[in-house]
Amino acid sequence: MTTLVIGVDGGGTSTRCVVATESGEVAGRGYGAGANILSAADPGESLRTALLAALEGLSPGAVAAGVFALAGSESARERAGILAAEAWRACGLAGRVEIVPDPLAAFAGATEEPSGTVLIAGTGAVAARITGRRLARRADGHGWLLGDAGSGVWIGRRAVQAVLAFLDGRAGPTALLDAVAGHVALREEPDREAAAGHGGAAAPMTTQRVVQAVHGGIAEVGPAWLGRLAPAVEAAAGEGDAAALEIVREAAGRLVSTTLSLGPGPGPLVLAGSLLTEPTLLAARVRADLGGTLLTARDSAAGAAALALHGTVPDALPAHRKLIA
Repeated sequence: MTTLVIGVDGGGTSTRCVVATESGEVAGRGYGAGANILSAADPGESLRTALLAALEGLSPGAVAAGVFALAGSESARERAGILAAEAWRACGLAGRVEIVPDPLAAFAGATEEPSGTVLIAGTGAVAARITGRRLARRADGHGWLLGDAGSGVWIGRRAVQAVLAFLDGRAGPTALLDAVAGHVALREEPDREAAAGHGGAAAPMTTQRVVQAVHGGIAEVGPAWLGRLAPAVEAAAGEGDAAALEIVREAAGRLVSTTLSLGPGPGPLVLAGSLLTEPTLLAARVRADLGGTLLTARDSAAGAAALALHGTVPDALPAHRKLIA
């Protein structure tokens, strides 16, 4: 029977799972909703969903090990361990499972090198120094309420603040008003349809509506609700909106500052997370400010599976290279 390992990447917006063979072949993939231990609505269910989908048609008894890279796990390690173990058992798995910080999997998903630096900017944001496939030091990654400067949630919050400043008369007009208004209206859609059915008219955009929508959205789906505004900020910045350009400029500055706070070190610098791996204005600015040779992360779930291989296969480097190719 072919030995299998599992890698899971649980972020604020989505969860991805990869099942790999000992030779580095991908045997299965699965996806779920966000599994950030600190902010996701139901991280345990997201893990189970992704695992079951990835294991479809495979024998759970062939799985020797798994590595779960879960955002927020360092701040809530005990809860992360419980949720991972419950999801693991619920899928009929008996091998060992390990929880690792998400920067470690992001780095391993881009390079087989054992040491280097990684900057992640997606729903959250963190920079980390990796030494011998272990997290040696990190900067930020403190969650949406206390940190994650330059992240998607941070950008979304700044967009809402810019709109509130305009509505209050504290700042000039911004194209972000339409984006935030659309986001608010989308959440209010059922109530708006009910009002229209009774002859009601759409209410004007007010600070009260915006604030209520933000608090309601976060309560329902977590801070990732704010992060959904990040693409709108990128689009508005591309069209020259002053407020959006300032948000992108500040976000890039925060991310670069977080990375440089780690100091110089050996090995490659990996950029990970949707805000830095897509061709965004933010990514271009971060790359220009950091300079040097930068690697782009490919698949953090595959990186987590590669880490599981290193704990299972005597010489895992060839399989690692193949898995992330």
